Amino acid sequence: MASDATESTSTRRKTRGAATIYDVAKLAGVNPSTVSRALTQPGRINIVTETKIREAAKQLKYRTNPMARALPTGRTNTIGLLIADITNPVIFGIVRGAEQAAGELGYTLVIAESQESGEREARSAERIQPSVDALVLGTTRLTDEQIRELAEAKPLVVINREFPGVPNVTPNLEPGIDQALAHLEMLGHTRLVFLAGPTSSWMSRRREEALRTGAQRRGMTITSIGPTEPTIDGGRGALARVIASRTTAVIAYNDIMAIGLLRAASEHGVQVPGAFSILGFDDIFGSDFTSPALTTVRSPLALAGRYAVRRALELVGTVERSEAEAADAAALETELVIRGSTGPARAD
Repeated sequence: MASDATESTSTRRKTRGAATIYDVAKLAGVNPSTVSRALTQPGRINIVTETKIREAAKQLKYRTNPMARALPTGRTNTIGLLIADITNPVIFGIVRGAEQAAGELGYTLVIAESQESGEREARSAERIQPSVDALVLGTTRLTDEQIRELAEAKPLVVINREFPGVPNVTPNLEPGIDQALAHLEMLGHTRLVFLAGPTSSWMSRRREEALRTGAQRRGMTITSIGPTEPTIDGGRGALARVIASRTTAVIAYNDIMAIGLLRAASEHGVQVPGAFSILGFDDIFGSDFTSPALTTVRSPLALAGRYAVRRALELVGTVERSEAEAADAAALETELVIRGSTGPARAD
């Protein structure tokens, strides 16, 4: 008889749809408001009662509805991450760090890709902005004015770009660039080339400025080739200009371009690092798979994604920043990873 009753209850639940907070409350023997506190604010009620509620929710396969929760609180418990190119391995680390932080804080991460288009990025931001509590811009291609408008409408954090009045998470370039230039100087390189990224990339301009300052301090000369698409083909297409420049070392805006240049050199019988050395930026997954393996300035990408989400939710007011976390975020530094694509400068 009891079995028939249980089956009947299960059948009714299937007929009318998913379990509700009232079903959980009835099974656990508590008020619906207690269920709400237990599932949305862990630790706020007696542990025995909370455990009973969670077991009831699990038995009923109850799932919280973010949009329903947003009605009384004004929050959706989602956060938007806008990225320029989802196929770029640079994004992998940022997304992983952002997802880990969002999950730990009870948030869902929504990702939108712009395909390196500022116009697409602006449209994506406009579409998802009403449905999220905060936005994070990773590798953004938006203009200053567009960033300002977004920040005025919704809590916003920018990765790898500094903008007045808008919180940002930007790794410290100087340590890695200083190490890279010292490495090249030790190998006898004095004529360098920077293979620039797209004109819309703030980070490309910032890396070039830091390289020029550091090179000048060491008595090196550095010229620029570009702007160039931040892709394998962008790097590959720069080979002829690199050879014509008679440089002894090339520093590419990112690892993808450096790998493209390395491939083109190999296809044309140009020895690396014999004819010239190649360095990249970011230390993406696969940068050590090339032949020779790529020397690169490593950026703490996963940490950047993680800290950006936490910073965004600080602005929302759902998390507080500890002194330890603030110190860790301030320590986002780049570092040189030396592999086989750099060697002694050739003798002219």
